[in-house]
Amino acid sequence: MEKHFEDYFPPGTEEHGLLLKVDLDRLPRHIAVIMDGNGRWAQQRGLPRVRGHKAGSASVREIVEASAQLGVGFLTLYAFSSENWKRPRYEVGSLWRLLREHLGQELSLLVENDIRLKVIGRRAGIPAAVLKEIGRVEALTRDNRRMTLVVALNYGGRDEIVDAARRIMVEGRIPADCLDEKGFAAHLSTAGMPDPDLLIRTSGEMRLSNFLLWQIAYTEIFVTPVLWPDFRRRHLLEAILEFQGRDRRFGDVRAAAKRPAEGHKRA
Repeated sequence: MEKHFEDYFPPGTEEHGLLLKVDLDRLPRHIAVIMDGNGRWAQQRGLPRVRGHKAGSASVREIVEASAQLGVGFLTLYAFSSENWKRPRYEVGSLWRLLREHLGQELSLLVENDIRLKVIGRRAGIPAAVLKEIGRVEALTRDNRRMTLVVALNYGGRDEIVDAARRIMVEGRIPADCLDEKGFAAHLSTAGMPDPDLLIRTSGEMRLSNFLLWQIAYTEIFVTPVLWPDFRRRHLLEAILEFQGRDRRFGDVRAAAKRPAEGHKRA
């Protein structure tokens, strides 16, 4: 096993035991995460909801680093939806302050792990201070290549589809009878990225919450009852193992040839 795996997943730990079962040659290229349960985590402890969001930032750091260490190419996190504006003003303001602080604090993590930041979603409406920090971190990490961290802010799947249609209409370069899925996808905010192979939703809720509606047509979905502030690298490994045990057919009636999910090929 490569040394950096043993440094991050120490032998004798539960995480190391799970890692030994993962086929590192069949990792999801793109993992998307609906980070749900921060408010409930706080309420269960008699704390303000904002404390749950702060606690969830530790999970963000661990999952980002673990994904990069494993070799995942793209990780998309649903951080603030277009519907989140409906929450109490104090909570919304606290969320934006936390996001701005987190971007600045985690720049070293992105640089050290060669991670590029890409933010998707409607930028109109995002506080100016947050936009400034987004621009700074995106610029400083744009040449990083190990993994792309996509953060969805002020994002809605339906908004994204509408915005793509508007761009096509404004450009006027594609005749209606020539527009296909590839051409449409090229106008989405995720253009140039592979669609998610695996979508993880925490907190046990069985809904998509308007997230990547176009992109997840054939994505494998993994729902866990674990609340986001409690989600750690072992839960990520469990989700990957579940993914590797799935039979992905992409609409075909024939079963795809499956390789065993146990063991890995890298030595």
